[in-house]
Amino acid sequence: MVVIVILTILSGFANAVLRYVGSAIKQTLISNELIQSQWYLFSLLFLLGFGYMLKNNVNVRVDFLYSKWGPRRRAFIDFWGTLLFLIPFCVLGLYVSWGPVMTSFGRLPDGAFSGEWEASSDAGGLTIAPLKSLLLVGFAFLLLQALAQLIKYAAIMMGSGEKHLEAVVMKAETDQALAEQLSEQLRAEGKID
Repeated sequence: MVVIVILTILSGFANAVLRYVGSAIKQTLISNELIQSQWYLFSLLFLLGFGYMLKNNVNVRVDFLYSKWGPRRRAFIDFWGTLLFLIPFCVLGLYVSWGPVMTSFGRLPDGAFSGEWEASSDAGGLTIAPLKSLLLVGFAFLLLQALAQLIKYAAIMMGSGEKHLEAVVMKAETDQALAEQLSEQLRAEGKID
């Protein structure tokens, strides 16, 4: 994932530098391939990051109640939220994405394949079919991680795995304390309001 982030940043930086240098020398130095490669890399990062975020519990929460609950109650809420909302969302995402992805790879209405992949409407743009297939990959990874999380939540609710959860909670609390400490330090130095 770090490599994808670095490549995305480098691609964006190259786009900006080439645009300004090109306008200074009155030449077009950037191309649609370079611009769309940044779009591809960001999409790759975003879609493949779903499962990673769920696994490492770094998803955004409004947890003014959740943070005060014990491990079993959290696991209970997470179990049912995953079972009733996340897994059906992943299945629906896979179902809805399948047709457009296959069409992008050249499937005709009669089910046969034309062999032509969907390409960008921009002159010299990249092929879109591989990017669209990331929808299926992203939802599949998220579904697999949701199933793994479901098993973990069930184990915590039954009493096993509490030590693991306590370690995760302690790490989250430590991270929160460090973030607050850093904020205070930056405020004291006048770097933030």
